[in-house]
Amino acid sequence: MNKKTLFGLFLLTAAAVTAGGCSSASNLRSDYDRGADFGSYHTYNYIENAGPESNRYESFFSQYMKAAIDIEMQKRGYTMSDNPDLLVNFNGILQEKMDVRTVPASPPPGYGYYGYRGGYYGTWGGYGYGTETHVSEYTEGTFNIDLIDAKRKQLVWEAVGVGRVSQKDLENLEEGVMKGVPRYFALYPFRAGDPNPVTTED
Repeated sequence: MNKKTLFGLFLLTAAAVTAGGCSSASNLRSDYDRGADFGSYHTYNYIENAGPESNRYESFFSQYMKAAIDIEMQKRGYTMSDNPDLLVNFNGILQEKMDVRTVPASPPPGYGYYGYRGGYYGTWGGYGYGTETHVSEYTEGTFNIDLIDAKRKQLVWEAVGVGRVSQKDLENLEEGVMKGVPRYFALYPFRAGDPNPVTTED
């Protein structure tokens, strides 16, 4: 695996962890098909070429993802099968973003005198020293985990996370996956063979 590919996989994992660690519904959300018979699902496996790659060999990222998903599915009573009721897929997309913010300009040198106000009160509209524009670039990751009805070939559950990716998130690929995946499955409301959803974790 080349360095560029490995770095991309680190970023995708970081997106999963970053988005999964945020409680905001806009950053991590899930939904399921109300018409699906979840009580009929007992087994699972992965779709062919699951993951963000199309390489002929399985990446470390995909290996870690499958290991983490296996844990979560089996915790819920599902068993691996060559003739599964559910198929699992996962993927990620990275996008370079730009954040542009306009903020009040700082007073010029020598205007420290106004510190006597101590921040206890402000001024009227239009008062000030103009504005400054700050531009920053960042990487945003969107990460999905899907469950598909194998017979109907139809999506029945998905979890989607969106989050900023920082350099700090890239330190440990396996740890990132093992922390990120459970946060997605915390939103999965079913257990194997049970048609009734349960309250998901916050």
